[in-house]
Amino acid sequence: MSKIVYTCCLLAFLLAIQFFFTACGNHHMLKEVKTLDHYPSASGMEYVNGQLFIIGDDANQLLILDSNLAIKDSIRLYDFPEKRIPKDRKADLESITLTADNKLLLMGSGSKDPYRNTAWLIDPQTHQKDSIQLDTFYARLKANNIHVLNLEGSCAIPGYQLLSNRGSKGYPKNQLIFTHPLFWEKQAHAPITALFLGVQQDSTVFNGVSGMAYARQSDRLLLTVSTEDTRNAMDDGAIGKSYLWMIKNISGKKRWSAVNPDIIIDLEEVDHRFKGQKIESVCIMKESTGFLDLLLAADNDNGTSTLFKVSISKE
Repeated sequence: MSKIVYTCCLLAFLLAIQFFFTACGNHHMLKEVKTLDHYPSASGMEYVNGQLFIIGDDANQLLILDSNLAIKDSIRLYDFPEKRIPKDRKADLESITLTADNKLLLMGSGSKDPYRNTAWLIDPQTHQKDSIQLDTFYARLKANNIHVLNLEGSCAIPGYQLLSNRGSKGYPKNQLIFTHPLFWEKQAHAPITALFLGVQQDSTVFNGVSGMAYARQSDRLLLTVSTEDTRNAMDDGAIGKSYLWMIKNISGKKRWSAVNPDIIIDLEEVDHRFKGQKIESVCIMKESTGFLDLLLAADNDNGTSTLFKVSISKE
């Protein structure tokens, strides 16, 4: 073997060893970034049988992607002529979750009557869709210590539907809401249990919960959290940092008065490409013993959406 060939082989071997140890020590890794230039304001995601369903809070249609993030189809919900539905008339669909009977539940935030009190039930196989008005349930939430309604996250956990209410600098309180798995069918009587989420240690910023997902194997609640300079539930503001929170054993904490995250991940520390990104939602693509393969979505209020595939350690 010539000296040059030997040297090249040795360098390749050393680089492979370096990569191995670097990868083993990296507990959080950004694997892929994809921008959807023509789809606005991604705010809710759900992964079902190899298909990714995405809704934008001012989009006319539900977008369908495959596991490689290639666009496959869409489901029309509204017929506004604009690419982005005007803010004063949009339904503000902020979350998607898979129900017990395998339907996709899309929910409006409830932050403006009557437009944002709408929900959709959609069959992911047949694409059959039904619209629901949640006025009665949302009125009950406001009467049950949810003073400023702005629902941004939803997920199913064993025996309950879990909702998250985002605060603002004007009302700096996030809340989790436990209710019946079919609350939209029992709006007048579905149980409502609300608890406060997170502690604000810096009064100059507010970390608002923007989305969530449930890891069934490990009973963990994942929440996306972002900072935005706004004092109400309606207006957008300057974008700050985004985080991923984890709460362990969430199903046993429904009777607590408040809960804090067990793990806080600063996404900018995971990768510099998260800088300036307002992360709005999270869904789980795969859960293994030590890791969660996640998809995060950013809505930076510019008419596009950005997706991030991330592998996150459970510890």
